Amino acid sequence: MKVRLACLLLLLLSAARVNGDDVEAYRKACDGGQALSCYNLGVLYSRGEGGLTADPAKAAELFAKACDGGEADGCSNLGIMVSLGDGGLAQDPAKAETLFRKACDGGAANGCSNLGVMYLQGMGGLAADPAKAVEFFAKACDGGSALSCHNLGVLYSEGRGGLTVDLAKAVELYRKACDGGWAPGCHNLGNSYANGEGGLTANPAKAAELYRKACDGGWAGGCQLLGLLYANGKGGLTADPMKAVELFRKACDSNLAAGCENLGNSYAKGEDGLTADPAKAAELYDKACKGGDQRGCAELKKLRPTP
Repeated sequence: MKVRLACLLLLLLSAARVNGDDVEAYRKACDGGQALSCYNLGVLYSRGEGGLTADPAKAAELFAKACDGGEADGCSNLGIMVSLGDGGLAQDPAKAETLFRKACDGGAANGCSNLGVMYLQGMGGLAADPAKAVEFFAKACDGGSALSCHNLGVLYSEGRGGLTVDLAKAVELYRKACDGGWAPGCHNLGNSYANGEGGLTANPAKAAELYRKACDGGWAGGCQLLGLLYANGKGGLTADPMKAVELFRKACDSNLAAGCENLGNSYAKGEDGLTADPAKAAELYDKACKGGDQRGCAELKKLRPTP
């Protein structure tokens, strides 16, 4: 199963650009007109770090000041807050689009990335334009946005946005996304190794390694697929039913329907070190079914026949 396109990057940028947490030094520099310090202080307020209580409204104020001072990442973060209606701001997709464009023009890769999503989905008053989305994803990927490398890889794999299907290019982009820390990119690269696509020789062990990386990076789909490999003793792994259950549970807890369905199977059959528990199985099948997993729906009907 391929991971589809990621949506708007609805998380504020990390504090990676913050050197230390000297709040008063940032405050003084910001008051003196240093836009980067306003941005850094905004990050600290948004995350409740540096001894500060999280204050989205104050963060928005500081990102606006940073943006006005020419700090592109401030524009990007303010655009995210406007798109969400966060920090006491009115939700305004059109204004968010303007801020993302300003951020992108100023060199902020996340601004380009979000602008690409808006063009792809026709948001913020923009007409849907997949070709324009490709342009912005490419710019963002080149600028270091791992998410955009992944999105561009998906578009190459599907031949969208005026692109010719190119699985080798998709693999290259998934690898770049994965190397950049974007877990869904690891997932899709793992699938490419599992299926021998994009010029790769099928390599189940490499696929397992990448699914593990995706799972460790917080991507439930990687946990689910790694669980299946442990359950069946594939991908160079020794069969380990208990490990499989652990991974299915992790996937289900992250609301991945397929993980709930597989965990339900283990409870229904009393396998993988679990005591048979039809009630628990039904609960998990129900969660899987509500999440869109048709096999979960089918198994639920077997346990709860319709009168």
